[in-house]
Amino acid sequence: MFSPKKIFCPDFHTVSGSNIIISLLLPCKFLFVVLRSSGLFYNRYVNYECVTMTTDNHINSKTIVEVVENILDGAGFEVHPFKVGWYNECVDEPFILSHVADTLALLVISTPHMYDKAFKPFICRQQCEGDIRDPIDQCVAHHFKLVKENFPDIEIEAIHDFELNHKRRPKILVQTAGHVAGAAYYYRRKDVIPDHWGEKQKIFGVSVHPKYGGWFALRGVLIFKAVTCPELVQISPPDVIPDRDTRIELLERFNKHWQDWSFRDIIPVTDKYSEEQKQYFATKPGERLAFVQTIRNSVGGVPD
Repeated sequence: MFSPKKIFCPDFHTVSGSNIIISLLLPCKFLFVVLRSSGLFYNRYVNYECVTMTTDNHINSKTIVEVVENILDGAGFEVHPFKVGWYNECVDEPFILSHVADTLALLVISTPHMYDKAFKPFICRQQCEGDIRDPIDQCVAHHFKLVKENFPDIEIEAIHDFELNHKRRPKILVQTAGHVAGAAYYYRRKDVIPDHWGEKQKIFGVSVHPKYGGWFALRGVLIFKAVTCPELVQISPPDVIPDRDTRIELLERFNKHWQDWSFRDIIPVTDKYSEEQKQYFATKPGERLAFVQTIRNSVGGVPD
């Protein structure tokens, strides 16, 4: 396999190290990818739109995002691009990502539709095993792997929301990533002015999606280590709770009554978790494999 030196976006100026041909063929709407280097051919088909790109064409970050969206959207995920530098500017030193500021990263969100479109088909098709204990986490890891397989010659670092470093700290602060990517506003104590709580009271922040409220999850990021996007424009997340009183209500619900799900309905939503999905997430992690088996039994086979 070749190892490209650097790819730039949104206006990719060069692609070094190989001949690359990417063709999207109509009317079938399939993406045919041929990566040719030293006699090696790689072929993969994914449902996509029609365009043809070679090393002679300019390629942009939007194209990368669209390819990833095409892989994940049908499974109930959302994809939001951001620069690593935007994230690094907002976190303390222990959480800094060791990539140049313009490195392209994609935040991945699971919507309420992920449970039926990705999770249930996943658990019915294969066993949940390995180092990742939670079946949902295994499902997300599986879909991250599918993305990486579609970019076999670009190094992609996948960081999941559940991963910890050697100091037992999160490898990625996904709520911060969600905010800088413009996906979901991260409401924190500092967003309530003047402060509502006493100095000794700990108040955790929570993200709110403009369509799903709290009925979603920030699953992790995909970092395209050899890709920079100097011209990517940052988009602010929608501030769906602009007034102080409702922000206080949100943070109170999340910090004191998170188990009753009420913080998730702080705004009107277009979709929310099904009753079965609520039951799954309310199940203790150690008992979820048994819940998974009941789902398999109810399906009675592999879904189409």
